[in-house]
Amino acid sequence: MKATRRQGRVSRTTVTETTAMDSIDRQDIAAAMDALGRRARAASAIVAAAPAATRDHALRTAAARLRETQADILAANAMDMDAAAEKGLSAAMLDRLMLNPARVDAIARGLEEIADRPDPLGTVLERWERPNGLRFEKVRVPLGVIGIIFESRPNVTADAGGLCLKSGNAAILRGGSESFHTARAILAALHAGLDAAGLPRDAIQMPSTTDRAAVGAMLTMTRWIDVVIPRGGKSLTGRVAAESRVPVIYHLDGICHVYLDRAADADKARRVTLNAKMRRTGICGAAETLLVHKDVVATLLPAVLADLFQAGCEIRGDAAVQALDARVQPATDTDWDTEYLDAILSVKVVDDVDAAIEHIARHGSHHTDSIVTEDDTAAARFLSRVDSGIVLHNASTQFADGGEFGFGAEIGISTGKLHARGPVGAEQLTSYKYVVRGDGHTRP
Repeated sequence: MKATRRQGRVSRTTVTETTAMDSIDRQDIAAAMDALGRRARAASAIVAAAPAATRDHALRTAAARLRETQADILAANAMDMDAAAEKGLSAAMLDRLMLNPARVDAIARGLEEIADRPDPLGTVLERWERPNGLRFEKVRVPLGVIGIIFESRPNVTADAGGLCLKSGNAAILRGGSESFHTARAILAALHAGLDAAGLPRDAIQMPSTTDRAAVGAMLTMTRWIDVVIPRGGKSLTGRVAAESRVPVIYHLDGICHVYLDRAADADKARRVTLNAKMRRTGICGAAETLLVHKDVVATLLPAVLADLFQAGCEIRGDAAVQALDARVQPATDTDWDTEYLDAILSVKVVDDVDAAIEHIARHGSHHTDSIVTEDDTAAARFLSRVDSGIVLHNASTQFADGGEFGFGAEIGISTGKLHARGPVGAEQLTSYKYVVRGDGHTRP
């Protein structure tokens, strides 16, 4: 199969949506979503007031339920996989969708890790007293109701629902049609956890339709939804940017870079590059472009390319890279701006660390970028000047994951700068309010 054909099918921008999968008629979707939002708002007040132990009990029970119902979840996933294969989804996209016992257990462990995290609510961020005796506290509180719109990856159902619950928020989850049955099976486990803890099931809801009109409704539900988080391809994020009247935390493209500096250790460079690209090619933290200092093109790059070719990666390079190996395909201007989500890597030779920083600024997506070097000065320059949510030194871009940050899980990697940036975990799903205490104070 040619890479160009794979790339055409890898795109997450076109998802064949069905009409309602339950009894919701298309004309009734707006009303149904409004009712769902109303219930979510009521549930959010209950969850916000629930003790941390109650919320954690719900999470741990949901994790146990996931393991107990693993067979049901895998059966639902098999239905989704069959339908996705019939649609012609690529191997990378099928890998994102596919569950097996190990992945179900990892989802359950993620919920347990979320439960193990400190309670983010009620934390006093700052405390001070004014000369007039007024005492001020800045206290962490939930956002309220969070709408999460995502594609394909069924684990997001548990991650998003669990993180919202941990942070005292209610969640409205709208997954893609590819993962509909799997997501519903995972939602059942989350509801079992809520039941066990005496919390309302309305705290984590999912529209019972795959019709895109449900997305449109969510984007205008300013009365009920406090923030929307889209997690998907350019079509989804573009639509949200154009239509949403609700504040948005964006999870945009993962055009991630690895830069091999002139002072890169050869073994680290090989290991980091191979892992960053090939560990899992279909995730947002996978490297899509490799930048190489001109001084190590002859000494280091051939071994790096050999590792990638052996792992089944297609290389698209500039003239200097093509000269090293006849298997390298010519890179076009489009390649530097492409999130392949496949076993394809674009490779470019640059003059120095500043040229690498400039390339990333022009073509990157402010997601995750890494430098491999033993030169602390070059590393410091890269880490301070690359304007991305995550920057790494001598480490793979595939660490762009809330679990690897110790957050238990994440809803996405925020590529914006307002409110949250980088992995969005439970703490990032909170805001704050000011609590002021006086003793009959009046303002003169």
